[in-house]
Amino acid sequence: MNTLHIIRRLHVLSVLLFASLTFSGTQAVAQPDQLIIRVDDIGMTHATNQGLQDLAALKIPFAASVMFTTPWHQEAVEILRANPQISVGVHLTLNAEWRHYRWGPIAGRKEVPSLINENGYFYPSTDEFLQQDINLDEVRLELEAQIKRALATGLPIEYVDYHMRTALATDAMIAVVTDLAKQYQLRMSMRMGEAFITMFDVPIETKKSVFLDHIDNQLQADKVNVVIIHAARNQPEIQALIDLNNPIMNTSDMQPLVALHRSTELEMLLEAAASGRFDNLQLINYADTPNPFAKH
Repeated sequence: MNTLHIIRRLHVLSVLLFASLTFSGTQAVAQPDQLIIRVDDIGMTHATNQGLQDLAALKIPFAASVMFTTPWHQEAVEILRANPQISVGVHLTLNAEWRHYRWGPIAGRKEVPSLINENGYFYPSTDEFLQQDINLDEVRLELEAQIKRALATGLPIEYVDYHMRTALATDAMIAVVTDLAKQYQLRMSMRMGEAFITMFDVPIETKKSVFLDHIDNQLQADKVNVVIIHAARNQPEIQALIDLNNPIMNTSDMQPLVALHRSTELEMLLEAAASGRFDNLQLINYADTPNPFAKH
């Protein structure tokens, strides 16, 4: 191929490239980065639900992961019914990590004895859970009971995720969760190719700056981005919670910090929305993403 032919071919390629970026004489505009704000532990406490209400009042789309094993989940359901811009997920729960505030299985203690301690509650940590002789049939029974309770509310349930990620702790448990997701046609958060981070264990004093830097500079244009949030109002009930699982949630002398962590994350989101930090992003929820398990 001579030089003239090469030049002509390069010219044709450049024209085609320009045409692909241009429509009716207007330069194509890059699409904004997609972001799902996933707010976990909804229904855990009244203070958590108050945080959900504060975020719902913004009328922006986000995802709410509800713990259907916990005492306050019914209040959360009422809030979510009034806010269809929020996609609802089942926060699959196999742990109860707080001192003096515990919960257990909804499938029935006699039906899932391998999942509970001598007092009938879930184990505080994933490690302690895995030290038991766990029966996978009981894992499936309990997780399916949580999904069924969620569906029985009449809310459109879009996805599942995993409290403390215990439900994904082994390959065998991942298989159980995947099978349930397929059966009930639910997306699996964090297993759909998303780019995700959690603010959970970011120190209180740097949460805001880390979050803003992430949404300003670190979102991936070719993926759905997920930021995992734990939000609550700073109220007495949550101020009393001592985490038996994660030491970052307490001081060295076991004074609880969870209320400060969660109220900081709530205030961080409210301030970001008020200041327009989300304006150049495409905020979506899980209802806006493809469902690989949907039956056509």
